[in-house]
Amino acid sequence: MPSFNYECINKDGSATTGSLSARDMSDAMTRIREKGLTPVSVEQSDGQGLGSIMRKRSPRPSIKRAELANLVRELATALEAGLPLMQAMRTVREQARGPAMPVILDFLIERVEAGMPLYQAAAEYGGPFDDLVVGMFRAADASGRMDEVLHQLAELMDRSIELRREMIGATVYPAIVGVLILLSVVVLVTVILPELMKPLTSQSKFTMPWPTAFLLGMADFVRMWWWLILMTVCGVFFGYRAWIRRPSNRRKFDLLTLRLPLVGKLVRDVAVARFTRTLGTLASAGIPILNALNIVRDTLGNTVLMSAIDEVQEKVTTGQSLADPLERSGFFPPLLIQIVNMGERSGRLEPMLLHAANAFDRQVDQTLKIVTKALPPLLLVVMACVAAFVLTAILLPMLEMQSAIGG
Repeated sequence: MPSFNYECINKDGSATTGSLSARDMSDAMTRIREKGLTPVSVEQSDGQGLGSIMRKRSPRPSIKRAELANLVRELATALEAGLPLMQAMRTVREQARGPAMPVILDFLIERVEAGMPLYQAAAEYGGPFDDLVVGMFRAADASGRMDEVLHQLAELMDRSIELRREMIGATVYPAIVGVLILLSVVVLVTVILPELMKPLTSQSKFTMPWPTAFLLGMADFVRMWWWLILMTVCGVFFGYRAWIRRPSNRRKFDLLTLRLPLVGKLVRDVAVARFTRTLGTLASAGIPILNALNIVRDTLGNTVLMSAIDEVQEKVTTGQSLADPLERSGFFPPLLIQIVNMGERSGRLEPMLLHAANAFDRQVDQTLKIVTKALPPLLLVVMACVAAFVLTAILLPMLEMQSAIGG
């Protein structure tokens, strides 16, 4: 029989290690529990010669957010059908596809079968199970409404994925137009314009107009120093990445983003919608408001707003209401403040937050439509200005030459 090395906790709370022989991992877990121990880590070892070599733990595979949402929904549906947790997990495992999903489910089943709560097993696995998912698993375990809470988690993750897709879809077209504009300008200035101006540059008495001279100088610079430009771009890119890693610089950048016209409103609306729905879902699942705020903080994606939530937590800890510090931060809309205030006074904070989340989601959709419709015309205006400048640089010397010949 294979040998298993284990790390466990005794009844008095002290740690202990050892090894035993068992048919498989499940049998090893059973034997460890029969000794009155709580398993923390159990790994199979291969006997070779006089000693034993512990198998190296391979990197744990992960899955995409959409796949995790489907996993949570399938598990919730199985629980809703009346299956116990272990049987529900095994049922979902039978239908698992892909290289990562079976590994994740086997890990969770093994830990839960050993007596570990689902949230603790997910936290130990890491990877796709972030603070939000682990917190909801813990709330599901504590509330006794696991199927309902897991359905809420799946819906929350679906909305987050949908929102991200909408944002990507809103920026793809403007990004493509911007890249095409840049490539057109580079080709026009470095290839076409110098060829058109060759007959004129060969005449020493002719003075080029400043727009033409400027573009020709740019063309010469790009041809001679293209390697320097490439190095500069790479240096700026890596320099920015190093600069943004510093918390103070990241805060300055995020604050600037919030103050940008149109873009800042979109960033704030997205963060507020995510904050409202996540907080409402966590609170309705039975998670205390302070713990819920701590989880919500990490989902905002903006350090300025995260700092505002930290201040809100401090104020709530001292006994203040949730609405007052949110209002003083200055980053949250008045509608959210009013809803939180009314929810706290009426004792119906959770359902009111979820209703408000729907309203903020609609507001995000409207903002995305505005951004989608506004960016292409702005890019066209930029393109028209660049084209007009280049056309002026081409026509001016020709007109001056024609005037000189006519005179």
